[in-house]
Amino acid sequence: MSLQNVYYKRTAATAKACYICYKPSTTVLATVDTTDFLYTCPVHLTDPGFATRVKDHDNDDTKKLSASAEEIARVKQEWEEKQKRMREKQKQKQKEEKRKEDDKQKVPEESSTSDKKPEAPGAGQPTVSPRPTHERYVLHRHIFNLRLAEHRKRRQAAQAKTLAPRLPGIPSSTMS
Repeated sequence: MSLQNVYYKRTAATAKACYICYKPSTTVLATVDTTDFLYTCPVHLTDPGFATRVKDHDNDDTKKLSASAEEIARVKQEWEEKQKRMREKQKQKQKEEKRKEDDKQKVPEESSTSDKKPEAPGAGQPTVSPRPTHERYVLHRHIFNLRLAEHRKRRQAAQAKTLAPRLPGIPSSTMS
């Protein structure tokens, strides 16, 4: 497991001790898959000896995901037309069912299907929301090496814990 030296600034619900000064902070730097995270004060994020902010370029991915106003209007209009056609088909089916029921029975019954309200035109509409972008930071190489050493130490402790039961025990007999 190798860590990438790219951390995203996020906000936590509970405050914990800052990695540097141990003051309570809700600002967290975390990797993409959150294998590593550290609480830090917002002041330390401006310190070049701790972390450097990576300037985001206009990503092609965000351009692909965001739609223009014309595209949104076009899709919305197509969806509304489709919904209108579906409502018309439902009304036609209801009329046919009612006519068949009238033909079968001379006494009309109240149908529960006629009480249904048509769905609101904006209820099922897909919404296009831009991806949330968090500020990206790169830790100073010494700080990042400390993080790597911590992870290595944790991994070795876990390996030692799993290996310990398989090791032989201390001899109980005395030597004479």
